[in-house]
This record gives sequence, structure tokens and C-alpha cells, in this order.
Amino acid sequence: MADPIFYEPLLNVTIGQIAGLTNGVLVDSSLANRPVKRLASLADAGPDALVFIENKRHATDLGSLKAAGVLCTEEIKSSVPKKVAIIVTRHPQQDFAAIGRALYPNAVNAHLWSGQEGISIHAIVHPSAEIENDVTIEPGAIIGSNVSIGSGTVIAANVVIGNGCKLGRDCYVAPSCSIQYAFLGNRVLLHPGVRIGQDGFGYVPGKAGLEKMPQLGRVIIQDNVEIGANTTVDRGALADTIIGEGTKIDNLVQIAHNVRIGRHCVIAAQCGISGSVVLGDMTRLGGSVGIKDHVSVGSRVEIAAASGVMNDIPDGERWAGAPAQPFKQWFREIASVRAMTRTKKESGSDE
Repeated sequence: MADPIFYEPLLNVTIGQIAGLTNGVLVDSSLANRPVKRLASLADAGPDALVFIENKRHATDLGSLKAAGVLCTEEIKSSVPKKVAIIVTRHPQQDFAAIGRALYPNAVNAHLWSGQEGISIHAIVHPSAEIENDVTIEPGAIIGSNVSIGSGTVIAANVVIGNGCKLGRDCYVAPSCSIQYAFLGNRVLLHPGVRIGQDGFGYVPGKAGLEKMPQLGRVIIQDNVEIGANTTVDRGALADTIIGEGTKIDNLVQIAHNVRIGRHCVIAAQCGISGSVVLGDMTRLGGSVGIKDHVSVGSRVEIAAASGVMNDIPDGERWAGAPAQPFKQWFREIASVRAMTRTKKESGSDE
């Protein structure tokens, strides 16, 4: 039995066409008609594949490379075997991704899990819900009262949308998501299992132990936000939880109540953002970053993976470590610890 292929290229393209699409320079024009049938990594390349090389550290041992063509920078082209068609471009990975989107649009666009368009007879849609034209609601979905869904939006199987929620146009909500107490903008993409709008982790000491603090806020998700599988976004306690325009959130992220995330942020998997944290615009969190409650992180900040943020961070800084601190300070401390370790080893001390 042949291995199944889930994504077939939409178009048949040649090296010359790829050079044209990327505005790249084809080094050997005699190879312009060579066909490209797939995209591949350097390790999985073959005579029908297009690959890319972004920088010099990936350009070693290219003598045995077998590929139809390669996207690379000017400084790398001399390392590529002459038998491979070379397209010189300033941004190889960016152009490679653009070619991928053109050849495999179904890999980046919303798709129907059930294959059915329109509103399934096996979905439950409250009569008061306002559903614009060209909306797909797949089997098993439940749409509550006074929900509003914009045109072009796809609600996949077994999604539950609570009363009063509003979804904009051209959104995609993957199977088994739940949405409550939330307003979503246009072109919001939720991967499978995302939870939006559940109550936050708020308790106060009482006579019988811990008692719940009512969570009365909402979740506001602006345009072009993407949220990865099994990520949770709690609604606000009193204020709203807000995710800014263009922000991309990976799988398995926890966003607590009252968090405000700016525009075009990137948050990698397994991050935990505690209540009332503020992130500025274009800030990036590496995997497994934890941020203490009520901390303010500025715009254009970069926080390294597995860092623990306990204090406010000004705009434009790079922090790392647990507890997190500015990069240079963290590296100096790491270097000092290593130097102490070497000294102890050389002296034979076990203390």
C-alpha cells in the first residue's frame, strides 16, 4: 500500500516560473523549463524538489545535494552544485513560504473536515442566531442564542458557541472548540480544542475555605489572530481579556483573566501568562515562558524559552533565565558559574 499524500500541489510549475514569482535571479537560464513537483527540506530533497538555504551554517556539505532547484542568497550560491538550478533571492525562506502557499493553498486555508458546505441538518442552531450568507456549520456544532456569525466563516464539527458571542467574517473554528463570553474579529483562526471565555482562576479566602471570585468580563480577539490547538483564554474578572490584531499563539498556551496582549505578538507553545499581565506590540515569547501576574512587558521585547518573568520589562529589551533578566546580565552570570565550575574541577575540590 502506497503512503497516503494529503496535499497535492495545485499547480505544475517550472524553475523559471518560480524565479518569476519570487523576483529571484535564475543563475543558469537554460534550466528554466525544469519542472518542480514538490517542496522539500534539504534532508528529504530529490531531483523533482525545490529547497531553500537561509544562511551559511546550512550550506555545508552541499556537494551531494539532489534537487530540481534551490532558493538561496548571493553569498551561498557558490556552494550549490552546478547541476541544481539556483535562484538567488534576498529572503529564501520567505519566498519559499510564498511558493508553498501558492502550490498548497489547502495547507494554510480553512478546510471542511466533513466535506459539507452550508448549515448541516445535524447542527443545533438557535432560532435567534444571526448567520450571514456563505457560513458553514458542520455536524454536531451547537450555536447558542443571539450568536452572530459573519459570512465566509467555517464552524467545524462539535464546536460549541455560547449565548451572545459574536464572530466576524472569514473566521475558522476547528473541531471541538468552545467559545463563550467572547467577541471575535475577522479572519480569526482557532485550531482544534481551543477554549475561549471560561472563568478565570480567581478565588478569595472565605469561612469554608477558598471561594470563587465572580468572573464578569469578556474575551476580545481582534482581526487576523491565530490560536493553536488546546490553548485556553480565560475571560476577564472585571475588565476584558484582549488579544491584539495579528497575534499568533502556539499550542498549549494558558492566557489568564484580564491579560492584554498587543498587536502582532508571537507566543510559542506551553507559555503560561498569569492574570492581568500586559504585553506590548510585536513582543515574542519562546516556549514555556512563564509570566507572573500583574507584570507589564513592553513592545518589541524578546523573552527566551523557559524563562520565568517576575518583573516589568521595558520596550525593546531581550531577557532570559529564571528569574528572567536582561540577556547580557544573564550570559555574564552563566559564564561566571561555568568559570567557577572549571576552577573547582582543576583544583580537585568537591565542595
